[in-house]
Amino acid sequence: MTNSTVEIIAKLENCDTFEKLSRDAVEDIKNRAGKEGQFLNWIEKLANIQLQNLDNMADMVSKAKGNKYTDLAILGIGGSRHTTENITKLLGIEKRVHFFSSVEPMSFERFIKDLDLDKTLFLVVSKSGTTLETTVGYQKTKAVLEKHLGTNDTSEHFVAMTDKNSEKSALRRIVDAGEIKLSGFVHDDVGGRFSIFDDATIFTLLFLGISKEEIKTMLNASLDAQKEFLNSDYTKNEALKLAKFNIHAKKQGKNKHYIEYFGDEFFGTTLWEKQLKNESLKAAISTDTNVGPGYLHYNAEADLDINNKDSFFTFVYVKSNDKTMNAVMEGVITAYSAQHPVSKIILDDLSMKSIARFIELKHFETLYTGWILRALNNDITSQNEALKEVLQPNVEKYKKEVKKALAN
Repeated sequence: MTNSTVEIIAKLENCDTFEKLSRDAVEDIKNRAGKEGQFLNWIEKLANIQLQNLDNMADMVSKAKGNKYTDLAILGIGGSRHTTENITKLLGIEKRVHFFSSVEPMSFERFIKDLDLDKTLFLVVSKSGTTLETTVGYQKTKAVLEKHLGTNDTSEHFVAMTDKNSEKSALRRIVDAGEIKLSGFVHDDVGGRFSIFDDATIFTLLFLGISKEEIKTMLNASLDAQKEFLNSDYTKNEALKLAKFNIHAKKQGKNKHYIEYFGDEFFGTTLWEKQLKNESLKAAISTDTNVGPGYLHYNAEADLDINNKDSFFTFVYVKSNDKTMNAVMEGVITAYSAQHPVSKIILDDLSMKSIARFIELKHFETLYTGWILRALNNDITSQNEALKEVLQPNVEKYKKEVKKALAN
């Protein structure tokens, strides 16, 4: 299965230590996958659940949409937003989907003003149902709808995606009370940034007209790619190749990784990958993402400054026969690789299969990079604990302070 090509433009040293650690990383992740509390249920388990659940999800979309709604507005933040935003933008079907993640009043006013309230269905996405930004978005939207409709019953204007257990989710309790009629799940042990094939995205794709057969193709391609990237032979595993490149750069003192996408179709991907990498790798490697060629006119001056000694770059684009596009890519990559470690990911196309494989490539690159970097520092996670790459304890630090401020 090949839908993209990874090329490393940097001389990576042959290292027996990396080869051993890459095998150890693969085996460790295989042993953890599917186990409770490991947050790795996106490996094999989630896609198979969704293949079995497609008919039910399509039925839910039909009931929710009816002949009434043409647009979908998603209230969610982080993985509840960026996963779906990524795939809809890649597929070029984003015109009728809208996202809101803010608590800032002017942002909400502009968001709600641009919607046709009679034709927009609202999808509320939160595992716990207590996420502040999502809760505020739901409450404000409900108030606007009540005034617009002249009734307190807005239950048919919302769909919820949350934990199945009402004891764990305030949003599930809202559903149980009848305030929202239809709901799906944010599945257990699937971290938000790895949840791209969870119910919220599947619902959105079906709502926007993607067929069940196309979604089946995507989910099966995801499963095939996971098998490919759980191959312990790093010479055949492109996720391990990218991890080796990242670790090579880190060992050279390069701490800033810039992922440079070329094409407006990647705007959603930049947000998703930035979250994926920074939440998973913490401060070990700082990741930033851009969309070219526009970023070249404000970043290249700093990127190619002779004093820039702490950066490395990955360029991502879709294969093209366009002369101008290819000239830009050749010139940019030649200039950057003369000064920095550079890798390339060239996608064959943006078909369902290519997108699914690319998503899994990024998932496993991230896991392997973090796992092996820690192992090089003798930081090994026991099987009784979840890997640090799937947790995000530091996010809770600012949330705790926000709660204190709200209580004052």
